[in-house]
Formats: sequence, C-alpha cells, structure tokens
Amino acid sequence: MKEINVTGTKRNETGKKASKLLRKEGLVPCNLYGEAKDENGLPKAVSFAIPFNELRKVVYTPHIYVINLIIDGESHTSIMKELQFHPVTDALLHVDFYEINDQKPITIGIPVKLTGLAQGVRDGGRMNLSVRKLNVTAKYQDIPEHLDVDVTSLKIGKSIKVGDLHFDGLELATSKDVVVCSIKATRKSAAAAASGDNAAE
Repeated sequence: MKEINVTGTKRNETGKKASKLLRKEGLVPCNLYGEAKDENGLPKAVSFAIPFNELRKVVYTPHIYVINLIIDGESHTSIMKELQFHPVTDALLHVDFYEINDQKPITIGIPVKLTGLAQGVRDGGRMNLSVRKLNVTAKYQDIPEHLDVDVTSLKIGKSIKVGDLHFDGLELATSKDVVVCSIKATRKSAAAAASGDNAAE
C-alpha cells in the first residue's frame, strides 16, 4: 500500500454548529479511533480537522493509502474507515480514521484489477465486473495496492466468485458466494455461436 502524509489540528468543540463553522473555513471535521478506550469500554476518539485540500489527495483517488496523520505535530499511522458526503451536493462532510500498527491485522477494501483477455470476450461476449473492491484481512504492510484476477480462460456464461480466488498472505473477508466478474452473451456472440452450429451441421 502507498503511504502519504496528511496534517490536521485538534478541535475542542464538537457538534453540528462547530462542524458547520469548520466547513465554512474550508476544513473537514474528522475523528481518529485507535486502541484507547473510554470509561465505558468504547473506542475513544480524537477529534480534529483537516483542510479539504489536504484530504482531496486521499479521497478522490482510486488508490488505497496508509495515512500518516500528523495532528498537532503528533504522528498516527492510520487508514480511512468511513466518509460522509452531503446527499445533494456530494460535498465531503466528515471522515473517520482508524489507527493501525504493523502487528495487528486490519480489514480493508482493495480494488480488483482484471488481467488477461478473456476467452469469452474473444468470442464476442461482454465482460461484467460486479464488484470493484474486495475486503481483505492482513497486516497493513502485506496488503497490495490492487488484487489481480486472471480472466484469460473465462468463457461466455461463466463467472469468477470470491471463493475461486486465493492470494498469498491475505484472507478474503468478502463472502465466497459474491460474483467478482462474469461474461455475458451478446447478439454478436449469439450470432457467432449459431453460425458455428450451422457450419457443424
């Protein structure tokens, strides 16, 4: 996984009103959750804010980053866990980060990358990618930037499910029954198959 530095500052006031004022200043309210627990045993959050321009480089990208969060000079190795967007304007409203270390496995969504030219596509079928990310569990330093799925032998009408895949050092956390990709028949492929059948007769 790629690593990147993002700088923020702690915020003392929380709540809707305080968050609204931050956004007017071009800042995005954030929370960092880690190993620390409160008196009720729940994860204790560090509240802080990051300039939108700082967050843009890790939010609007296909890459998955390990983020070195620098909050008031203190460094925290983390990943983004949850992002909230405005339902109408799609503006970024809030981000939750989760602190990680090099010993404890994490579960995170990794982009799927199809490799090879599928037999079904060569025969006129259409490739259908059903999921763009798969959840994997591993220590963060062992997690790749993407998961390569070889589709070379995939034929029309066939699919690849999560249960068909294996990646060294990674545990797939997405259900085994989830279809990753499949080849759909098209008019062109149906016509080619029909002409092939006629020729065989």
